[in-house]
Amino acid sequence: MNPGEFESTAAGRVIKSPAGYWAFVPAPLPPAISYDAGTALLLSQADAALSELSGLGRYLPNPNLLIAPYVRREAVASSRIEGTQAGLSDLLLDEVEPRRTSPGSDVLEVRNYVAALNVGIGGLERLPLSCRLVREIHAVLMQDVRGQDKTPGEFRRSQNWIGPPDCALTDAVYVPPPVDEMRECLKHWELFLQQRDRMPELIQCALTHEHFEAIHPFSDGNGRVGRLLISLFLIERGRLTKPLLYLSSYFEQYRSEYYALLQRIRTHGDWPSWIRYFLVAVRETARSAIAQSQTILDLRDDLRQQLAKQHRALALLDELFINPYTTVARAAECMGVTAPTASKTIRELEQVGLLREISGRGWGRFWLAEPILRAVSGPHSSAASADGVT
Repeated sequence: MNPGEFESTAAGRVIKSPAGYWAFVPAPLPPAISYDAGTALLLSQADAALSELSGLGRYLPNPNLLIAPYVRREAVASSRIEGTQAGLSDLLLDEVEPRRTSPGSDVLEVRNYVAALNVGIGGLERLPLSCRLVREIHAVLMQDVRGQDKTPGEFRRSQNWIGPPDCALTDAVYVPPPVDEMRECLKHWELFLQQRDRMPELIQCALTHEHFEAIHPFSDGNGRVGRLLISLFLIERGRLTKPLLYLSSYFEQYRSEYYALLQRIRTHGDWPSWIRYFLVAVRETARSAIAQSQTILDLRDDLRQQLAKQHRALALLDELFINPYTTVARAAECMGVTAPTASKTIRELEQVGLLREISGRGWGRFWLAEPILRAVSGPHSSAASADGVT
């Protein structure tokens, strides 16, 4: 890390470790930030969009129709930022047929992300958002995947760094605080995380995420945990009733800007640029989710009208919105019927063009509701082409 690149001390200080390398120690939050008219407008727009999105989760008769696809999209996008290649279809198929997922597959990392988010949401019922809950989330995220050898659920005990693949510590772009300083930084971060009514919550959320990434307290998985914290923070503060905001899709789309702005805070103390980026991400992602929600609900209404006289098919329909892939066994379980009855219902849905058999084999067959997959995938989706799934 080049200490000469750190032109401002507003965000923290550069220190030389006893081992001879340079590291950055972030200053406690909050920083002194002035809000110009443009930032105030963005905050207002982001707040309005987030409130409208949260309202959807409050009044839907079956909120899982939206929660399930949104959580999966967040998991796929956040994991892809870290280099995984698994798409939405891979994750959906894994849920229907986990045996087809090979050991070491990127799908396992995405699966863990979904599980970690659910653990975090459940944890908020007994704990505040805190270092303890963060460690619990990390333990689930890193279970049986890359990085499982790097003390899952425990803060690091050695130095880590950020840079090109396989780069040495001396060639790192960014070196987080050494372990002793890291522990002190985490204490201040947790105190700031639990402050209330001192600044707009979206601003606090933006600062909390940035600071967690600057501290980089785990040996691996910091990016994914930091992005999970965004949804958990907004749920804890009552700004989201359900995990319907998937900012990682925006961060993935504008990945280079995301990383550059986080680094610019450290080198130049430039919080305003990061805050504007974060508020635009909230505004655009919430608006997109609202529009996609309407698409999903309109499609559901249309399909229910088409299937109005096919009661068993209606019983399966909502389950296909939660996961548009199915097998005979899954259909039978969802409907509470025998396998022959489930097979008959699947044939009925094939006849109306909703389901298509895509495994191309005589045993272990599975079907896809392509119109539903297109609706739940949304724009910028990394869902795989159905014809490409084998």
